[in-house]
Amino acid sequence: MVPQSKTVKGDGGLDIHLLEWSQQGVPLLLLHGFGNEAHIWDDFAPEVAPHYRTLAMDHRGHGDSAWDPDRAYDLDTLLRDVEAVTAALGIDRMVLIGHSLGGRISTLFAGAHPERLAGLVLVDVGPELDARGIMRIRQETGENVDPSFTDREAYERLLSLHYPAATPGALQRMALYGLRQRDDGRYVLKMDPALRGAFGAPETPEAASEREQEMIEAQWKALGRVQCPTLVVRGAASDVFSPEIADRMVDDVLTNGRLAVVAQAGHSVMTDNPSGFNDAVSSFVLEA
Repeated sequence: MVPQSKTVKGDGGLDIHLLEWSQQGVPLLLLHGFGNEAHIWDDFAPEVAPHYRTLAMDHRGHGDSAWDPDRAYDLDTLLRDVEAVTAALGIDRMVLIGHSLGGRISTLFAGAHPERLAGLVLVDVGPELDARGIMRIRQETGENVDPSFTDREAYERLLSLHYPAATPGALQRMALYGLRQRDDGRYVLKMDPALRGAFGAPETPEAASEREQEMIEAQWKALGRVQCPTLVVRGAASDVFSPEIADRMVDDVLTNGRLAVVAQAGHSVMTDNPSGFNDAVSSFVLEA
């Protein structure tokens, strides 16, 4: 199933790119994680497209969405993008699925607009993240702020180090859709270098601690306002999302939550074990 490509206006009129697999049924919107783009959902979207109007968007600065000239890539701006995009598409009520960064945006959206969600899926993300995984991602992102590659295969080899459990097909798609070719023939990442630099930039421990604590509090508060059925998905080998936080979300905070642990998967659950991810999430959203 080949998705259609479209562009709508996000917050401040910035161009936001989307993929749409189907146009009938209750909308289901997919939000990718940091450094990925909408095609990360290519293994999953066709599973639910016969039942939902299935869409995936590129966050600003990612994929084929525009780069922000003011480098506004904070969570509040990304949340406003989702609000603007759904308004432009005429979407009132939907199922929302977010991985990692996309999951944090989804949590904030669900807390701000609980009446608009028929279902919510949070993929390997919670209000508090494991420092081991964050350090790993920060190191990987900061190693090459603006890398270029002779060909897509060179980038694919680098991806295989960062995503050691990902399927060959997932790695090929990430290399295919995550790069653009420069006039000199070399390939560079589509993602705005300002995003990569910002994620890998050092900051004082005090500033980092204060910023992270504010984010954690906002996430827990938003999660407590979620009313719809919610599936929390965790990769069994994830170094980002701990079992303790996953259990706390489902047992103590969500009023209608359940947990699915996907075997043979790390943080990038949908690329590490596509069939396991599809089984867990499809069964949930088809009930929503």
